[in-house]
Amino acid sequence: MIKRQYRKVSNAGVIRKSFEDQCFLSVEPQVLSQLAAEAFHDLSYYLRPDHLDELAAIAGDQNAAPNERFVCTSLIKNAIIAAEGKLPLCQDTGTATIFAWRGERVLTGGDDEKMLSLGVEKAWSENYLRYSQVAPLSMFEEKNTGNNLPAQIDIAFCPGEEYRFMFMAKGGGSANKTLLFQGSRALLNEKAFSAFLKDKIGALGVAACPPYTLVVVVGGTSPEANLKTMKLASTGWYDDLPMQADGSGSPYRDREWETRAREIAAETGWGAQFGGSHLVLDARVIRMVRHAGSCPVSVGVSCSAHRNMLGKITADGAFLEVLDHNPSRLLEKCKTEALQAAAIDLDRPMPEILKQLANQPAGSLVMLNGTMVVARDMAHARLFEMVNAGQPLPDYFKNHPVYYAGPARTPPGYTIGSFGPTTAQRMDEYIDFFMSRGASLVTLAKGNRTEAVVKACAEYGGFYLGTIGGAAALIASENIVSSEVLDFAEFGMEAVHRIIVRNMPAFVIYDAGGNCLY
Repeated sequence: MIKRQYRKVSNAGVIRKSFEDQCFLSVEPQVLSQLAAEAFHDLSYYLRPDHLDELAAIAGDQNAAPNERFVCTSLIKNAIIAAEGKLPLCQDTGTATIFAWRGERVLTGGDDEKMLSLGVEKAWSENYLRYSQVAPLSMFEEKNTGNNLPAQIDIAFCPGEEYRFMFMAKGGGSANKTLLFQGSRALLNEKAFSAFLKDKIGALGVAACPPYTLVVVVGGTSPEANLKTMKLASTGWYDDLPMQADGSGSPYRDREWETRAREIAAETGWGAQFGGSHLVLDARVIRMVRHAGSCPVSVGVSCSAHRNMLGKITADGAFLEVLDHNPSRLLEKCKTEALQAAAIDLDRPMPEILKQLANQPAGSLVMLNGTMVVARDMAHARLFEMVNAGQPLPDYFKNHPVYYAGPARTPPGYTIGSFGPTTAQRMDEYIDFFMSRGASLVTLAKGNRTEAVVKACAEYGGFYLGTIGGAAALIASENIVSSEVLDFAEFGMEAVHRIIVRNMPAFVIYDAGGNCLY
């Protein structure tokens, strides 16, 4: 496991005390809030240096596909912009997740979960992040909580007088790629397990912003234990596990199957978003004890915005892992030849936009210039309801390409907050409905889509374009010229926007002839 460096957040409020020949660590409750607030600030703008090094290695790899080098170079540039501390790495600043292990001789004198939650709320209110948590008003109605709470907080006890933390910011795209399968003993042979991995890794697709850190966990005393191990393993928490089984029931990492998993991922051809061999940066395969009648297996990923970090409170104070504030150090390693791209004028009538795109085969890179509308889940649902209620579709949904996205909050002096694409598949059930009515004929998002979208594009002459997932700060900074709320302002970050873009890169994923990049 890579040895992590730490910075001191504070030593105020942390005191070591002795009582009846035992030492205790007294931690004032506000220390927990401060630690969480600073952790989620850092996770929003900075990445681990070794993770950035891995992205730069692909960007500089002459054997990588040109599209992969382009994507990873863009991700490095995105990290450079985010490191300025205004535009977060990703528009989906995530669900705040905290795993903590509190030593038995650590005294806090307060409600730890409450104090950590206050730190989460502080991070989201004081920085230009996005409130993504929605609370039910009924079975089918929801509203945004307006503070990104609740957080997921899991506190366990352990021996000693230290308090250890793993802070994670998990976006919806990668969380949605968490898969759990209830297998059996029949899965535990080379042929069956190889087939299983080929099927499940091949089905991951690129909607969660690869290149990924891939984790497979086999076994566990329960499905819940399996999934918790998978989530923590995606952060590197279990990298120090032994490399072979000892028969005691302790988990171990299987290096042979980690290599196999990486090979299978390379063979999928998904690549780092637009084809190639670098679907994953690394893989972890962990084998655990299991009940004889059960064999849970999980598959999960951490996306290219690999947002996790360590924290600890010791007798010397409160500390956080040091992340990389200088990703520009990698620019020299990321020099790539410019890809040829046709300019697409989006300020023409829709038939002319479609004609321009018809000249670009699937897999082509294009540069988008002009007006788009931004609409995602809630807007699509509302428009769908309106049509079914007999109301007409707004002209903007017919006259302009539709960008599936939802921005982070806008910092002062900026056109828009971080504004990368969201996962296209969530809008797939609407595509035929809208295209058949002359709307949503050109869509822009991230990831592969269902066969129904391919068929709809072929039937109605539509196109699906993909832009770089995980480059939200870069897109907001370099490609979006203006933005205004156009409709459904009450939806917050899911309101419909009108934006003007300049040289926004996109690949033709599905064309009007039914041809596909993937």
